[in-house]
Amino acid sequence: MSTIRVMFVCSGNICRSPLAHRLFEKKAAERGMGDRFRVESSGTTAYHIGEEADGRMRKTAARRGLDLRHRSRGFSRGDLEAYDLIVVMGHDHLRDIARMDGHGTFSNKIHLFREFDPAVNGGRVPEVPDPWYGGMEGFEEVYDIVDRACDGMLDRIEAGSLP
Repeated sequence: MSTIRVMFVCSGNICRSPLAHRLFEKKAAERGMGDRFRVESSGTTAYHIGEEADGRMRKTAARRGLDLRHRSRGFSRGDLEAYDLIVVMGHDHLRDIARMDGHGTFSNKIHLFREFDPAVNGGRVPEVPDPWYGGMEGFEEVYDIVDRACDGMLDRIEAGSLP
């Protein structure tokens, strides 16, 4: 079985995408699937490159038993080819990456993360909200969303409906 390369993407790569990165790895390992994946995360902006994950996100993750060690990196055009699944947190990220893709060569591997959230029931797929500007309750909400969406994504992979 070949390795599935997964890239999670948000704006600065300090809140949502590093959480998805680490939580997805943890959940895959708990299911005995950890060796099937190579997981990374990145941001569509260069504001925080090289920085650690946001302290509030690290605290939220630590309270729930997740070590969120991470250094921010930017998403590059080469990532379009290098990863099998590119999972974005919001519609802006989807547009930014589609712009990099130009001709839509890689559009089949780019997904909004909440496509995998079992709490989403049809209609336009919502974004994972950006907690950066708010209080701790926003980080808790994002953790819950990411937790559900990671499970949903792993379920789809196990069912064979994703690479």
